[in-house]
Amino acid sequence: SGGTLWADTGRKSRYGMAETKQKREESLEAGEAARVTWDSPVQFFFTVLGFCVGLGNIWRFPYLCQQNGGGAFIIPFLIMLVVVGMPLLLLELALGQKLRVGAAEAWKKVHPALAGVGYGSTIVATIVGCYYNVIIAWCIFYLGSSFTTTLPWSSCPLTEDNQTIAECEDSSETQYFWFRTTLDASGSIDDPVGIKYWTFLCLVLSWVIVYLILMKGIASSGKVVYFTAMFPYVVLTIFFFRGITLKGATAGLSHMFTPKLEMLLKPTVWLDAANQVFYSFGLAFGSIISFGSYNNPKKNCVKDVIIISFTNAFTAIYACAVIFSILGFKAVHLFEKCMEHDVGILMPMYPEFKNRNMEDIPQDEYSLAMSGFTKIHPQNLLKNCSLVKELDDSAQGTGFAFIVMADVFTKIPGAPFWSALFFMMLLSLGLGSQIGIMEGVMSTLFDQPSLKHIKKPVLVGCVAVGCFSIGLVFTTGAGEYWLTLFDSFGATGLTFIAFAELLSVMYVYGHERFTKDIETMTGVRPGLYWQLMWRFVSPTLMAAVIASSTYFMLTNKPVYTAWNRNTAAGEKKEYAGWSLGVAALLAMSSLIPILVGLVVHLVKRCNSRDNKHAYEAGKFYRVDTTASTVPMLGDNYEDFPDLPVGDEDSDSDSGTGIVMDREAGKPFKLEVMD
Repeated sequence: SGGTLWADTGRKSRYGMAETKQKREESLEAGEAARVTWDSPVQFFFTVLGFCVGLGNIWRFPYLCQQNGGGAFIIPFLIMLVVVGMPLLLLELALGQKLRVGAAEAWKKVHPALAGVGYGSTIVATIVGCYYNVIIAWCIFYLGSSFTTTLPWSSCPLTEDNQTIAECEDSSETQYFWFRTTLDASGSIDDPVGIKYWTFLCLVLSWVIVYLILMKGIASSGKVVYFTAMFPYVVLTIFFFRGITLKGATAGLSHMFTPKLEMLLKPTVWLDAANQVFYSFGLAFGSIISFGSYNNPKKNCVKDVIIISFTNAFTAIYACAVIFSILGFKAVHLFEKCMEHDVGILMPMYPEFKNRNMEDIPQDEYSLAMSGFTKIHPQNLLKNCSLVKELDDSAQGTGFAFIVMADVFTKIPGAPFWSALFFMMLLSLGLGSQIGIMEGVMSTLFDQPSLKHIKKPVLVGCVAVGCFSIGLVFTTGAGEYWLTLFDSFGATGLTFIAFAELLSVMYVYGHERFTKDIETMTGVRPGLYWQLMWRFVSPTLMAAVIASSTYFMLTNKPVYTAWNRNTAAGEKKEYAGWSLGVAALLAMSSLIPILVGLVVHLVKRCNSRDNKHAYEAGKFYRVDTTASTVPMLGDNYEDFPDLPVGDEDSDSDSGTGIVMDREAGKPFKLEVMD
């Protein structure tokens, strides 16, 4: 009739909660039916492998071995891999495979209050992606510099008067090339100086490469991963056979694999092992969930986790052996050069050293002669050379790749070839990890309903331009100091996010339900090992890691190493107050979405409950009216409000909500008046 509105409450009440509940269950059971999938299981494996096996396997793991007991460090590393790495990897992979959405949507489906967990992961991935590409840009610069007959960092540059530049002479050729030629580093983070055009151009190139790889999602990146995942193994194998033929390789390998078991009693060793495992798997970035979402729902993800974990551990140890065989060569070279200096001083007193090669002089004989000389001449110019000291002289991160390894290549015949090969390997490793990191960002955006209409190449382009703009700060004279700040604090929330993921799946989604999901998908029910790790061991260890990391951050004032041009050396500096503010913002940025998501859910839930038994204030509701009163009531005429009866927030113990008899529902008319 005329202007009267009708509300069929019989139909609404019948299907209220049952329909909502059924839809939610179906979404959890089936995920997105139209989700794109990998071309083959091999493509999936190489993508995850390329993401997990990154720069950290080359320049972080060998350093940790060196600092934490040599071969003894492998023991806590493998234990942490089994009790923390594998359980969390299966959790993320299986969750993505089950729900078939990116990280943000996946955690919404687990529970609406957890929506912020996925967005926290996305923020971390964005921060890391911004500075990770700068490392790729530096690799491009060094790769381009290697295509010469003589490496530019093999000798110090000369002044106009043909004099060696004092700053280079006081440090080393590779340090000067890194700090002054590549970075043109300023004196502190407060002094950016300006953008260095060569770094800027390399950063542009690196983002163009990443964009071309990611522009069509896994349809384009899936083709590239075959190269980025396999090429580093080819190069490592080439370096392995070249390394073991170098003089001093045995000393390096012996130093690396000789275990110092007493180091296992130090808690910091186990903490380092846990952190290395956590970051080497790339957990909590959202990328693993995204990769799993492209899997066939029936794929055996348990087997994938075991294979990936074994490969990751093997790669770390294999790369460590390769690196130490080369570092052994460098250490022996420096030790003999040092000995040559000392023997020249000792020779008048010990003529038996005359006409002997340094490698023919046993270290015991040298030490005995040096001791005798020191007793007679307490004041002397002896350097007191030690091979162990040279082997212990370590570096990590950019210092390892761009200073230590760059220096090694200057001493190997065919230096430009080996240098180019090494930096091509780093470039490949960096791109493999960057593909995974940015997938954690892109999958969240691709899953947003409001962005569905935007084509992938356009969306990827917008993200690339945004990250590139943020990355411009790393192309300044203070670029490396900013990168250290981002690297130290940007991923702080990752461990907490992973901890929240573990608790959410086990105690919110339910460990029994999750176990059943995996059994349904794979046909294999996770046994006692997985249950113990998920529910007890892994959460306990992660809580310990979070507590110790928080304690360390609160008790140690953060510092960075700045290049001092006057002393030609790095010096420790404390961050200024404003930069500590930036650090705090970076550290909290991934945790804020978690709190916001929780608060929003609680507010919605409270409002929903308040409205269950109350009509809107200031309105008068009339039921069973037969005549239209729209002309009288005008805009105040409304439908009877839908009461939140039988939705997912229902307090009904039955779990099925309120479902009325099909014949009970009858239509009625409603008018509302002030």
